Amino acid sequence: MRRWPKLALLAVLALAVGGALAGVAVARSSSVPQNTSPPTISGTPKEGSTLTASDGTWANTPTSFAYQWQRCNSAGAGCGDITAGTSKTYSPTSGDVGHALRVTVTASNADGKASATSEPTDPVASQNGPTNTVRPALSGSAVVGDTLRVSNGSWTPAPTSYSRQWQRCGSDGTACANISGANGQTYGVRSTDAGHRLRALVTARTSGGATTVATSASAVVTSTTTTTTVTTTTTTTTTTPPPSNRAPALTFISLRRNGAKVFARFRICDDRIGRIRVTERDNKNRVLSVTRHWSVTLNNSCAVYSKSWIPGKAFRTKGRYVVTLRAIDAQGHLSLLRSRALVKR
Repeated sequence: MRRWPKLALLAVLALAVGGALAGVAVARSSSVPQNTSPPTISGTPKEGSTLTASDGTWANTPTSFAYQWQRCNSAGAGCGDITAGTSKTYSPTSGDVGHALRVTVTASNADGKASATSEPTDPVASQNGPTNTVRPALSGSAVVGDTLRVSNGSWTPAPTSYSRQWQRCGSDGTACANISGANGQTYGVRSTDAGHRLRALVTARTSGGATTVATSASAVVTSTTTTTTVTTTTTTTTTTPPPSNRAPALTFISLRRNGAKVFARFRICDDRIGRIRVTERDNKNRVLSVTRHWSVTLNNSCAVYSKSWIPGKAFRTKGRYVVTLRAIDAQGHLSLLRSRALVKR
């Protein structure tokens, strides 16, 4: 029987061990924690209160978590690490007042680590600032050329003054940024807003301090178009007259939650009175949408309606819950979709 030289045998063994270790390395790289649902923050963003970070949801079984709190501008951008903010909980200080906060969670296991970041909070309120009891809300149509208005909301004790800051957000309602010079109670929707959502920050002030809260984001801004024709005989421009039966117009006035029940308030206008069918859809990330139908009677050209319902349990958990409404008249004409959102932290 042929004998292997000792050096050749050692080389074969080294190749086998190296191949096994390479296989382990590949297996380990695929077992690093992977985030499937981002962390969230619970608690009231107020000086002296306590905020708590959830870990989020992770695949590949993390064995430990680390936390890094960050201070951002009022829009939740331009964030930087807070030196002392490395625990699961964080108590905002006077230096955080007027700033939004967020937290980055790093999950680790034997194969490595990965990080995920929460959505930013509302700007931190002063310790003795007023308490918001009903959030400010937007009214009007998110259509270029139209005007949006923001309410003051309800507060205790009664504020002595208010200020506002309108923001332009992504189409999903995140990544909001301040709109320069947009500080009034109304905002004229611009062509640059098309494809974005809008919201407003409302700051209420008393002698004790200030508190800032954000409205829900508007529907995605759409553009309007006008059809014109030019006649060769008079060389004047005329606008094509509207059809005899136009689609109804729906304005989503407000959306609020009281316990498990959700309350929606909306306005419908149409050029014909009669029955209008309203389709409502519940939407939430990673949850199957649910649709409801209502019928309302339009006795005048415009009317305001209120509806309430209890959404399914999956829609009452933490996160962003979006309600979409659409009106359909007796002739089957559809209004534009209008949406409002509620965020449960």
